[in-house]
Amino acid sequence: MTEDEFDAFYAAAFPRLVGQLYALTGDHGEAQDVVQEAFVRAWDRRRTFLADEAPEAWIRTVALRLAVSRWRRARRWLDLVRRNPPADRLPGPGPEHTALVQALRTLPEAQRTAVVLHHLCDLSVEQVASETGSPVGTVKARLSRGRAALAARLSAERADGGAGDDGRSAKESGRVR
Repeated sequence: MTEDEFDAFYAAAFPRLVGQLYALTGDHGEAQDVVQEAFVRAWDRRRTFLADEAPEAWIRTVALRLAVSRWRRARRWLDLVRRNPPADRLPGPGPEHTALVQALRTLPEAQRTAVVLHHLCDLSVEQVASETGSPVGTVKARLSRGRAALAARLSAERADGGAGDDGRSAKESGRVR
């Protein structure tokens, strides 16, 4: 089958096959996915694909097998989840984490990026420089300034009694004078 013949076959058969697989699977999106995947597999063998030997049946069979395989995989996953339910909900972030995130948001982007990559992602200064496209000396300066700003912000919040509901410290929100 030539590329043009395959294109014509695809244009004519795709909607019909999707309709058939939709009737079999009950999920239109799933039907489109498996029919598309079957056509991709047919495209790879289009030169030997026999146009006069029911190519639509071949596509339908492959698409149906793909749908059954996906259904079995989903069913196995569901059985696994039922046997091993996820742990109870994890607690939300603590006040320290929230304060750190708020303080990080106050930093200029370049400093915040350097601090996060170096301290939270455990990248070396050289790796941070490579990832950000900045000289090593610039990264060191950003880390130094960022740490100083974070220390000042976090110690000020601790002294002011912590952050309020809106993320501002008690002093910023006007509760402390």
